[in-house]
Amino acid sequence: MLLRLRSALMRSVLVLPVMAGMAHANDLEALAPFKMIRSLQYVQDSVVLGDHSAIEMQRFMLGAIDKRLRAADTSVFTDPRNVDAALVYAMSGGNPETLNYLADRDVAGNFDTRVTDALRQYLSGKGGLIVESLSKAAPEYRNSRVGPYLFLILGNALSQQDPVEAMKYYDWARLTAPGTIIEEAALRRSVFLAVQANLPEKGFRYALNYARRYLTSPYASQFADVFVELAVGHFDEAAQERISEILTFMDVPRQREVYLRVARRAAISGKQPLAKLASERAEQLAADGATEPSVLANFYAGLAAVPSSDVFAATRSIAAIPDAELSPRDRALRDAARAVADAVTRPPDDESLTQAFSDRPIRPATPPVEAEDGETGSGLSPFGEPGAKAGVRAAGETKQASVDTADASDPAHDGFVAKGRSKVEEIDALLRGEGQ
Repeated sequence: MLLRLRSALMRSVLVLPVMAGMAHANDLEALAPFKMIRSLQYVQDSVVLGDHSAIEMQRFMLGAIDKRLRAADTSVFTDPRNVDAALVYAMSGGNPETLNYLADRDVAGNFDTRVTDALRQYLSGKGGLIVESLSKAAPEYRNSRVGPYLFLILGNALSQQDPVEAMKYYDWARLTAPGTIIEEAALRRSVFLAVQANLPEKGFRYALNYARRYLTSPYASQFADVFVELAVGHFDEAAQERISEILTFMDVPRQREVYLRVARRAAISGKQPLAKLASERAEQLAADGATEPSVLANFYAGLAAVPSSDVFAATRSIAAIPDAELSPRDRALRDAARAVADAVTRPPDDESLTQAFSDRPIRPATPPVEAEDGETGSGLSPFGEPGAKAGVRAAGETKQASVDTADASDPAHDGFVAKGRSKVEEIDALLRGEGQ
């Protein structure tokens, strides 16, 4: 209650003067850009800390600040705070053309051309070209208002070339801006880069820090996807303890969702013990009277058992689940598993004996599946909407590409089918050899 009251008071102090200024043209023209940016930063930080009602305010303020910067006289930027405000606006999801406009009109040299040129290239999609120039200029801004933003931008630009070095820039960005949208973005992206660089210990450490602070962020669903990949790819006794520690910061619905996602990914990857363990944990966390988590947990456990000696029981188990209880992606996954199980248990005939030598194996037909964003367990994630849906913008955020069908959108689905088909071909070849 005290936290909510403090939040309301702070918002009234920081945001209401801006709104009052926006209501009167004269006040708006007189309001310094750096004061408006302070309010924008507070709103953005509130969003990633769980106040999603501030999302619309963020959109409104970005538009108002854009108008103020474009209408400002060049003399306004003799104050370095206003120069910083323009740069922060550009790196906080603002209109890139406004930075171009201000930089082109800067005849007095108020803007550092090294920084503005780098940001203009970055915002136009040429991030790889700015690393050398910005890495030399950024240390000079280490203790300035724009420092954390510049280090976050540098981390983004370096993430493809050198993930380990990019994480160092993210570390500096988050440590100089704790409790902000900068720290949230830096931690979330560090988890992803740790997975890419095969550094699980770093990944679990970043994930723990994220779980302590930002599970109510609109971007938390993206974090959950990467965390599941980290957990499945590096699951052992030590990792199990780290995973359990991280999950203690989640409420029961979030824990259950993570276990369902782990069970699904493990089942697809052929990691039967992990899929079984995660399914059991998800079922244990199901609320009284809630059937959907239990159904999904049993479904993923059944998928994991398809390649095992329990293939008959697994087939009956997954076939008994009604279509209405599964998402389109899971229905496609069930159809693929059923096709593999049927092929494994079907007696060989003359035609099947030639499959091992076929140039182009026959694929079981699967119906088109509606596109879905991200990896989900139940389809009702408690982690919050992805940032593209929620409308939250941070430096370097990009919208994930949509997908059209299960075959095109889920490489793990293809791998599951291909692995099963390979087993069928090996069995048929063996039977053929015994019959000769």
